[in-house]
Amino acid sequence: MRGSSLATRLFLSATAWVVVILLITGVILSSVYRNATERAFDRRLNLYLRTLIAEVATPDEPPDHQFQSLGEPLFELPLSGWYWQIVRTDEKAETKASRSLWDKKLPKMEDQGAELTAAGIRLGYIDGPEGQSLRVVERPIDLGADGKFLVSVAGDASEIFDEIRAFDYYLGGTFAALGIVLLLTTIFQVRFGLAPLKRISESIADIRSGRAERLEGEFPVEIAPLARETNALIDANREIVERARTHVGNLAHAIKTPLSVIVNEASANAVNPFASKVLEQADVMRNQVAHHLERARIAARVTIVATVTEVAPAIEALRRTMEKIHRDRGITIVLKADPSARFRGERQDLEEMAGNLVDNACKWAASQVLIEVLVERPAQPGIGPRLRIVVDDDGRGLSAAERAQVSRRGQRLDESKPGSGLGLSIVVDLAALYGGSLVLGDAPIGGLRAELVLPGI
Repeated sequence: MRGSSLATRLFLSATAWVVVILLITGVILSSVYRNATERAFDRRLNLYLRTLIAEVATPDEPPDHQFQSLGEPLFELPLSGWYWQIVRTDEKAETKASRSLWDKKLPKMEDQGAELTAAGIRLGYIDGPEGQSLRVVERPIDLGADGKFLVSVAGDASEIFDEIRAFDYYLGGTFAALGIVLLLTTIFQVRFGLAPLKRISESIADIRSGRAERLEGEFPVEIAPLARETNALIDANREIVERARTHVGNLAHAIKTPLSVIVNEASANAVNPFASKVLEQADVMRNQVAHHLERARIAARVTIVATVTEVAPAIEALRRTMEKIHRDRGITIVLKADPSARFRGERQDLEEMAGNLVDNACKWAASQVLIEVLVERPAQPGIGPRLRIVVDDDGRGLSAAERAQVSRRGQRLDESKPGSGLGLSIVVDLAALYGGSLVLGDAPIGGLRAELVLPGI
């Protein structure tokens, strides 16, 4: 059951227990009823047996009046399934039997392996005339000088089997109905009992997608501590992020001021070779500090519970801005955006990544830049959609070696173009922090293709 839901596992477990308990209970009840039915049948046979023994013990009664007190017409009906038999077991071997037995004889229970009970009788089942299944009670008696006898009474066992079968049918139907009711009750209890957990799951999904900030609403006593601790964890996460942002800001101010002092002092002696070297290294330090502070700021922001950004309006605003910036070169920027595209992150980060890519494309494009925003739906359950932003230009393009070089921090292919060389590396770092990636390739329109993949929603 790997991968199955908690509700499914609970339902299957409860179903298995219900079935097992009902089966065991049914077997026990059927066995108890069978024993009770056999005891009731045996009492009836024992009544006839005692009557026959009393008749045998009073042989002075006329033969035509003997054995008339049984009161059971079936003993007179040939092969009816109800028989009695008296066998003298001493030297005067003779047999008396009911008329229903006709010319047949009942087998001895002793020969069938039956043992005497504490009451001095033998009980069991035998095959009678015409293949009938008979329940037999048999008792040996010793009348001393009057002889030794073996008295047997047999009844049709089909009465027992029919009673048990009818009881089993009723029992099976009752338990089947009871099982259905119990399973429906279990389904209701599982769904009702797990509903708060489902609500918490949906609330957490809303928090991750930016639709909510905390778990709201009333929860059962058993679930309330989970909701409370989850909210406390969210608050603690926000506090950590705010503290990190504060430290990043303080670090930025603490480092920028000494660097500015160094740059100002070196600029005052720019003709000095040593001062020129200091200016060069200070510029490297400034870029390094800017880069790492930017990474720290990004990491602090993406650690917090995510927000959701509409992609199409953000990219459209970016397109208009870039057209104005590069208006003097006559660059045309065409945008094709899926209106349903949404980014699981902050708008500022999306604008920074896309802005670097579009600005870079505009710098190198001859006349045209194409931007396409696509949403890829997941092929497997449990995986969110992916947002794909493709930026193409019609410039000279880059070779594979050049593409590998420009994605490294501070690397520039053309010093005549403005910039610090940190743009693409920041895009790579920022995309990685969101679980995305940047791939450079050849554009269909002849220049460079930059393909940014980010988590969507």
